Amino acid sequence: MALSSEVGELSDIFQWMSEEQSKLNNIDPKSYELAKEELADIFLYLLRLSDKLGIDLREESEKKLKLNGEKYPVNLSKGNSVKYNRRDE
Repeated sequence: MALSSEVGELSDIFQWMSEEQSKLNNIDPKSYELAKEELADIFLYLLRLSDKLGIDLREESEKKLKLNGEKYPVNLSKGNSVKYNRRDE
């Protein structure tokens, strides 16, 4: 599927960068431009796929944000990388 190829191309841009190098104020201009192109490709493929499937991305995104807010309430999740279903372990 073309979408996964585009995500791979975006990942390739950042694969060997340190966290510091990948920050907006440190990324080199060429990598930044490439990232913009790949993000646009990904966005276009997502739009096309969602259209073909009859999915309203805005509506589904809002639902997902609400669900994530329930799974990961700020008071339990801030500064914590533990998945919601393993919080009590």
